[in-house]
Amino acid sequence: MAGRAMNTRLISAAVAALLLSACGTQPGPRQDPPLAGARIGGPFALTDQNGKAVTDRDFAGKYRIVYFGYTYCPDVCPVDVQVIGAGLKAFEAQDKARADRVVPMFVTIDPERDTPPVVKEFVANFHPRMVGLTGGVDAIKAAAKAYGIYFAKRAPTAEGGYLVDHSRQVYLMDPEGKPMALLPAEKGPQELAAELAKWVQ
Repeated sequence: MAGRAMNTRLISAAVAALLLSACGTQPGPRQDPPLAGARIGGPFALTDQNGKAVTDRDFAGKYRIVYFGYTYCPDVCPVDVQVIGAGLKAFEAQDKARADRVVPMFVTIDPERDTPPVVKEFVANFHPRMVGLTGGVDAIKAAAKAYGIYFAKRAPTAEGGYLVDHSRQVYLMDPEGKPMALLPAEKGPQELAAELAKWVQ
């Protein structure tokens, strides 16, 4: 009888553990982010859209969406940044507490034209919490290099304007500033929101 009672208790304990696991109170190990360990990101010292000097340390404890582009871009940059803003808004609608931990960041690769007021007007079109960053040419080059961003200014047109060729990765960085994932801006806001929901805790 004692053995049967012991077996019953063991079975009951095993069933209880299974039920707890099924209810999600004991989640399994979290999957590593796809960019875990990649040499992307690092310290920076730039100027925000309000003319305030900022560094990477000002965003410690926050997830960051980081995108490099320029406000005079005629096509891809406005589309990408619009998707970032809309995707974050969609994530906010699903889980505001987690979404509030995410800072969307637009970093210009055209600091000669993208002064703080220009950047401020640009980012205000896409999300109320979007941070626009500019700075000296050398500081922008250093930040772009740290994030693996290519850019090159084309020759001026007859009117004096110019385009800037650049890569268009959208990075999700963790609260320590380490890379987590590339966000699929090319797939639209809902896909971007789903990726945020997957990694932001």
